[in-house]
Amino acid sequence: MDSLWLLGHCAFEKTPTSATLFFQAVVFVAVGLGLWVLSKIQTQILARFGIMALGVLIFELFTAPMWRNTHLGPWAYLYHDVSWILTIGWSILFLGVVEIVDKLLPSWREWKRFLLYLGILIVLTLPLEIWVVNIDIRSYAPEVLASLSGLTLANVPIELTYYVPVFAGLVIGFYKYWGFVLEDKLLIPLKKIRWARGIAMTALAIFMFEVMVEPMVVNAGFPRWSFIFHDISFIMTGIWVGVIAVTAILVYRFFPHYPIATRFVIALSICTAIALPIEYYLFVNGIRVYGPSAIANFSGFTIPIINAPIEIAFAIPCYMALVIGLVRYWEIALDNRL
Repeated sequence: MDSLWLLGHCAFEKTPTSATLFFQAVVFVAVGLGLWVLSKIQTQILARFGIMALGVLIFELFTAPMWRNTHLGPWAYLYHDVSWILTIGWSILFLGVVEIVDKLLPSWREWKRFLLYLGILIVLTLPLEIWVVNIDIRSYAPEVLASLSGLTLANVPIELTYYVPVFAGLVIGFYKYWGFVLEDKLLIPLKKIRWARGIAMTALAIFMFEVMVEPMVVNAGFPRWSFIFHDISFIMTGIWVGVIAVTAILVYRFFPHYPIATRFVIALSICTAIALPIEYYLFVNGIRVYGPSAIANFSGFTIPIINAPIEIAFAIPCYMALVIGLVRYWEIALDNRL
């Protein structure tokens, strides 16, 4: 079964069925109607939709080995089995929940509305995931299934109640951060880095993200006493927290007065420049071992000399973009008492 899934991951079935064509029609109608309704309550709605879709796409590209999307038609795919139709479907759902909650509850603190977003999305997403699984669009990698409890609801893992808020939290944090740019809000400048708060938020975001994507990679070369959940090592988490902390120091020291969009790009560039050699070193030395589904998702192109997959060079900035966006959003929200 595993070998058949991996073979299908490389040459998956794209031929649409009547059920998947109906699903696509529903998505197109939902996007069109959603954008029309949201344009009545929010400005620059196409730009906002684009930002949300970018966040969703970044997440989908990074987590692509964890699941397979089939039967959507040859026109529906961007990269392997990553589908733009699913991307816009997720995006209008997330955008609709965020903007409607913000419109109805403007006096609520940001953290209250954020928790409400996640709660609503858990409720809305479960029947939608059941739908795409049972019409044979979605299936899960063997490594994902092996890491789950086995409890399901209509063929959908109960762990979806964890995956959805992590997915949504990262993407909405990314969206909210870039919303500050879009709205050109007057924000209180950061006078000093609040290290304890920043490290705690970064560690939490990285740990929750790592728990979700754990099936894709095994931390094989870390001491067993460092594992805090399955094979997730606090040493590895600490390395990524350290990379982001060094990045924050450099940006704060040398680029404090740059626009927040420019600071984000600079931070992502610095973070990637530091993190990428670390990840390649860990991969080449067998400290981090990618699972069969991740390997099957690789193109075969490698970095010369070290013979490591080129996809790692794209995965690191995807990972860091979502984490940095989420952490910076919360730092801005808390500093400005939003």
